[in-house]
Amino acid sequence: MKNKMTRIHINQHNIKHNAKNPEDIRPVITAKDYKQNRKGNDVFIIDKDGHILARVVYSPDNPLDCGAKCWIQTDNEVVVI
Repeated sequence: MKNKMTRIHINQHNIKHNAKNPEDIRPVITAKDYKQNRKGNDVFIIDKDGHILARVVYSPDNPLDCGAKCWIQTDNEVVVI
């Protein structure tokens, strides 16, 4: 049986491209698993019951106060190690 783990990758090159070329926006988030690479600018992390656990957001037009254009947000508890 194949590994069902999914990795979420942020493409820094596309973030830089999008900043310089607002007329040619490229997706900056890739969700990679053993079957496919799915690309977009919003990714929802969902549990087996269909509940949203977290969201990966790319928002170049409305960055966070710190200047971040891509971030992960969740209503769930986060443990930092």
